[in-house]
Amino acid sequence: MERRTVDVAGVPASYLSAGDPAGPVLLLLHGTYWSRVWQPVLDDLAAAGLRPIAVDFPGSGRSGGELTIADASIPALADWLPRFLDALGIVGPVGVAGHDIGGGIAQQVLVDGKIEVSKLALINAVMFDSWPVPGVARFRDPAVAAATTTEDILAARRKSVLTALARPTSESEVAEYLEPWTDPRVARSWLALAGAADNRYTMELLPRLRASQTPKLLVWGEDDIFQLVEHAERFAKEIPNTQLVRIPKAGHIPMENDAAAVARALAGFFI
Repeated sequence: MERRTVDVAGVPASYLSAGDPAGPVLLLLHGTYWSRVWQPVLDDLAAAGLRPIAVDFPGSGRSGGELTIADASIPALADWLPRFLDALGIVGPVGVAGHDIGGGIAQQVLVDGKIEVSKLALINAVMFDSWPVPGVARFRDPAVAAATTTEDILAARRKSVLTALARPTSESEVAEYLEPWTDPRVARSWLALAGAADNRYTMELLPRLRASQTPKLLVWGEDDIFQLVEHAERFAKEIPNTQLVRIPKAGHIPMENDAAAVARALAGFFI
């Protein structure tokens, strides 16, 4: 596994990758966190024969640039991804997996058709009207956002990370997750992502999702208090060609609770 950077329209885009460059591409999308959420499963996915690519969206994680509310919406971030793949020279069908709001972006990518999606996986993802959760929604208020400092963002993200990990952790691990948001530019981008968090986007996708025959997989940490497993159960019932894999004793980032089980489910689906 290694971190690389590619230029996308003059802005450096950072991504984690592993595996054979000739292997089938699996594009991994983050939401309110960053590419770090995928790190525990990358090597196992590569060992299974996939070429996983976990990208940081502009202004997020290790990528350059800065998001505004206008370009931080689900449709806008979905529109950015073809340019990222073009920069990597990737053509043809790709597998797409999304976590958290990244799952909403993944749904948008599927129905837009600008990227040929072979299969779609959603991991503890936003869907229907399940989002934004209160810890994100409060920043949709312009007055709240304007009064929010980088230190405020770090405090809010610390609370979120500790809850999402759903297990004992170390201060060094928490600091690793939080490190990008120590940069005011990245903190401002996160505020833009929060400000653009609107469930009308996922609700508007439903008619096209209900008509989609693309194979879909839901991988869900059963103990998630942010995105409840009941939403996944509903999705599996209503959206064609969907299967649900539950990860017991796992929270919002199941990759951090049972990486082997998540990697096994994804590899079995995408290979």
